Amino acid sequence: MKMQEMTRKIIIHHEKGLHARVAAMIVQKAEELQNKYNVIFKVKKGAFKEVPLSSILLLISMKIKVNDEVEIITVGENVQGASQLMGDFLESDFVYDQNSISEVDNLLQDNIITTENIFNNIANGLLVIDENEVIILFNQEAERIFGMSSDDVIGKNIQLVFPDSRLPEINRTKKSVIAYTQRIGNYTVVTNSTPILVGNEIKGAVSIFEDISKLVNISWELKEIKELKEKYQLILESVQDGICVLDDQGEITYVNTAYTRITGQALENIIGKNIVQISPKGDRMNVLRTGLPILGSIRKKENQVVVVANVNPIIVDGQILGAISVIKDITEVQVLADKLNQVSAKADYLQEELIRTKKLGPAFDGIIGISGKIFDSMAIAAKASMSNYTVLVRGESGTGKELIAEAIHYSSARCEGPFIRVNCAAIPPTLLESELFGHEKGAFTGAFKTKLGRFELANKGTIFLDEIGEIDRSMQVKLLRVVQEKEFQRVGGEKTIKVDVRIVAATNQNLEELVKTGDFREDLYYRLNVIPIWLPPLRERKEDIPVLVEFLIQKICDELSKEKVQIDKAAIDALFYYDWPGNIRELENIMERTMILLEDNTIRLNNLPKYIYENEGGGSKMEDALNMKELLTWEEYEKIIIEKALNKHSSFNAAGKALGLTHNTVSSKARKYNIGIK
Repeated sequence: MKMQEMTRKIIIHHEKGLHARVAAMIVQKAEELQNKYNVIFKVKKGAFKEVPLSSILLLISMKIKVNDEVEIITVGENVQGASQLMGDFLESDFVYDQNSISEVDNLLQDNIITTENIFNNIANGLLVIDENEVIILFNQEAERIFGMSSDDVIGKNIQLVFPDSRLPEINRTKKSVIAYTQRIGNYTVVTNSTPILVGNEIKGAVSIFEDISKLVNISWELKEIKELKEKYQLILESVQDGICVLDDQGEITYVNTAYTRITGQALENIIGKNIVQISPKGDRMNVLRTGLPILGSIRKKENQVVVVANVNPIIVDGQILGAISVIKDITEVQVLADKLNQVSAKADYLQEELIRTKKLGPAFDGIIGISGKIFDSMAIAAKASMSNYTVLVRGESGTGKELIAEAIHYSSARCEGPFIRVNCAAIPPTLLESELFGHEKGAFTGAFKTKLGRFELANKGTIFLDEIGEIDRSMQVKLLRVVQEKEFQRVGGEKTIKVDVRIVAATNQNLEELVKTGDFREDLYYRLNVIPIWLPPLRERKEDIPVLVEFLIQKICDELSKEKVQIDKAAIDALFYYDWPGNIRELENIMERTMILLEDNTIRLNNLPKYIYENEGGGSKMEDALNMKELLTWEEYEKIIIEKALNKHSSFNAAGKALGLTHNTVSSKARKYNIGIK
């Protein structure tokens, strides 16, 4: 027989509502009818979720009073008769001997309230299930530890809400599990789980959680303090500066090895001495007396060594507890300064190279290149991934803006969240608002159901707004609010929806020019342009072309199940000197076309499209030189390369970057071969 469901609204007429005694009567009646008619009863009141009518505790927890309206939901095969009988029973007056059990009813009611208050005010978390593994109690401390409200969990099967809980095991085995440690969210807890037994019959199970996070933290802090003290002791003994520590009476309590070396005094002749007798008018005595530091004081010690000293007071809670003096041999400082001057230029250069070439993380592995420009862009992107600020990726079409956006997302703390792509240019302006923010059912013709927008889908993750310069001004106003406030309204809706989303925008347009012409809002431009990343066109990072070609050949070979394919020097030179208006996308397109049509395992010049090696300035002297039977001298080849670079870039600096040389090298070669800039 087909399963049916019937809902019936009833009014509670009993003057005391559904207190404990009445709830027990209702549960007894419900179980009788459920067994007779093969149905299941559920009850719902207002905002409360549906709960089984067979649970006394859940029924009592709803606090149903006289004249309250409740819904009885009957699910099963013979719902009509069962619903009628159950509804009539609930609407009855529950006649019984009032005088004999009135006091018991009041006592039960008072105990329920008292017990609830106790449960919610105890310091430990409390989670209770019944014999059917349904959660019936979840106190306030449990809400804090688990980060969930009781409304979200009570009445649900524990395996659906907390699949790692051991309470179902306790229910089955009737055995306690005591004092086991768990990690729940940000908390470390000790848990005791025990069965609820009446006689030898299981009635449920209970877990008590004690938050020991603070104790764990204190334990680690004490260990860290001990380690820190030992580390500081080693540091003080290792530094080359002399360190002398005094107490508030002027007695020397500590000096390091460097201090004894610089002053030429033995340790036993220093520790315990008082500067009141040694140097009553010295800097250390003045600092103890005034509480003011003395910096950069130059003094000559008894062994004739000239030192520069910094003396600082040790002040705690406004009280001078001593002083610390740090001295340095000036001769050593001068030697170190000379060495520093010799290596400062190299250090600056190495620092820049380190930033550019350091390991960026696996999310950036999909961006292929060895040029300084692409590494600079990736270094900025890697830093941007560590924050939640808005990023604007700029660059010509085909330079890999979406790859950078993906790398930022998957390198960030949001990597587990969604990465939602939106091509603003591909969506008609009339539909863009609905796509971004969603719409409510009936908001416009054809809106047959509520639709979630891309911003909602990107919650806890990243949204990538490609071609941001293509959206019209009316849409820019609405987008500005989302960028600023992280909130919006669906089309046709009145509810304000807040989202936690990181925005990465991209464009190949000149936004600054669009701002000047009024086609792009200035305030939106500044909101998007928090962290700008410029991706260089392929013609400005030509040293990456051989690497990209090798990568694409391997990728396409794998896709076509082909053996390893080689590319000869003439072909790679032609690709190197082509200007690539379509950037990496154009390069990939050409390599795919070439590989599909390739008849053997070597890509030669004639396998490439003719416009690659016959374009203006693309082959000319270099192609002629490479195709000559007779070899030219190295200097002749070098002259051709330098001349071509200067003809194209019109400056020594730009030509040097294109060739991977310094501008000084290009300048000297130009003078050598008498080549001028056109």
